[in-house]
Amino acid sequence: MEDPAGEAHSSWERNAPWWDDRIGDGNAFQCQLIEPATLRLAAPGPGMRILDIACGAGRMARLMAAEGAQVTGIDFCEGFLDRARRRTAPEAPIDFRLLDVTDRGQLATLGAGRFQGAVATMALMDLARIDPLFEELPGLLEPGGFLVFSILHPCFSGSGTEMFVEERLVDGRSQRAAGLKVTHYRNATAFRAEGIRGQPEPGLHFHRSLETLLSTAFRCGFILDGLEEPGFRTASDRFLEWENMPDLAPVLVCRLKSHRPACTGFPRD
Repeated sequence: MEDPAGEAHSSWERNAPWWDDRIGDGNAFQCQLIEPATLRLAAPGPGMRILDIACGAGRMARLMAAEGAQVTGIDFCEGFLDRARRRTAPEAPIDFRLLDVTDRGQLATLGAGRFQGAVATMALMDLARIDPLFEELPGLLEPGGFLVFSILHPCFSGSGTEMFVEERLVDGRSQRAAGLKVTHYRNATAFRAEGIRGQPEPGLHFHRSLETLLSTAFRCGFILDGLEEPGFRTASDRFLEWENMPDLAPVLVCRLKSHRPACTGFPRD
């Protein structure tokens, strides 16, 4: 790809209205897996200043504001920000801004030490480059500030995974079981896929192993001090669904805390 960041941006601009119409009020992934884990790890409260990275249509920003936090939501997609402003009450303590988190200069305009914490909800796998964000974020946070991020679990999602259904004999009776086959994981890859079946066009995703993702954070002075791997507890009538694989985790949610004010001089992703 000549311009993966540009392709990712263009794809989201085209998908944003459809995406918000489809799940703007939440779906099973958001309501059962992502949001409860994110709110537990971020623990937003009255007066907290939180940066919502790649805020989309602002659902997580509104949830944190409802807990009393003052939220700045940033996104590179005008279509999402338009929906976010329309969905948010004027009196809500939320400021939405157009900003590209792959650009260190744009991030720096947010102000040094302004935030006590940040969240990035299902966003890092949509970024062509994550090093500018991790390099700049410690300077935007107060000492000891946190980042809570959620992503599709890199061990179980990506171009190297396939879902399957098989018939098994258990105590003489036939039973169906769903599972995953993983053929590659370690190497970073970019691939196109549907986040939701039927979206106008496949989005561009960037797979990174846990080593690649977390080592970038560690080099910038973050430590990992919280982690959840939420999964579904109820079954689905459609067998090729995550709901029928309760022992596998479709989502990874992590909390990082910053222990260094800046980050320079390491290999870029």
